Amino acid sequence: MKPLMVLAGGFGTRLRSLVSDVPKPLAPVAGYPFIFHLIQHWVAQGINDFMFLLHYEAPQIESMLDDLARRPEFFGIQFKVVVEKIPLGTGGAILNAVDYFRMSKGFLVANADTWLGAGVEQLAKETSCAIAAVSVPNSQRYGSLKFEENKISAFVEKSMSEEKGYVNSGLYHLLPEIFDEFEVGSNFSIESEVFPRLVENRQLSVVKLNESFIDIGIPEDYLKFCKWMELGKVHEL
Repeated sequence: MKPLMVLAGGFGTRLRSLVSDVPKPLAPVAGYPFIFHLIQHWVAQGINDFMFLLHYEAPQIESMLDDLARRPEFFGIQFKVVVEKIPLGTGGAILNAVDYFRMSKGFLVANADTWLGAGVEQLAKETSCAIAAVSVPNSQRYGSLKFEENKISAFVEKSMSEEKGYVNSGLYHLLPEIFDEFEVGSNFSIESEVFPRLVENRQLSVVKLNESFIDIGIPEDYLKFCKWMELGKVHEL
C-alpha cells in the first residue's frame, strides 16, 4: 500500500467555540481524539505508512502519535512527522514533505478533519493524479465537481453549486513531479494553484464514491459526527 500524508497543521478556528484546548485533529469523539478514529479507519483499509504534516500545536499531536505507536493494535505501523516552522498552505505542506522524505513515487493525501467511509484502496490503485469525489445531498458548502469521462473538467464555486452533487472529499493520489514548478518552503494551495493546472491539461482523474462523508470543521458537523460514533455508526451520516 502507498504511504498516506495526513494534512494536520491547520488552526481549526471555526471549531474553537467547542474545542479550544486541543488542535482540531485531537477533538474528542466518543472518548478518543478524532484522529485516533481516522487512523484506525485508515489502517483497516490497508495503510501502514503514515506521514503527518504538522504546524499548529504540533507537540500535542506528536505526543498522541507516540502513545499510539506503543499500542499493540498499531504494531508495525509507521508514524512519521514533519513539522512546518511557518504555515505553508496545503500545497506547500505537501511539497515540504515530498522534499523531507525524498519521495519519488505516487502517494496518498488525506485531511485530518474529514471522515470518508472508504476510498483508500481505490485511490491507491491509481497511477495518475486523482481525487476521490463523494456524492452529497447538498454541495453548496463545498462546491461541486464536473467530469468528462474519468477526468475532472471543472471545480464549481460554492455559490454556484447545485444542491446535490459530487464534491472533493479531500482524499487524493498525487505524484511528486506536479510540484516541480514550486519552491520548497513556499506557501501555496494545492486546491487553487495545482489542481486547476492539472484540470486544464486533463491530468486529474476522478474516483467517484457513494460513502459516508463529513468534515468536522464546523461545530454543527462535529457534534453530528460525535453522535454518530456514540450510537455505533448505525445510521447514515
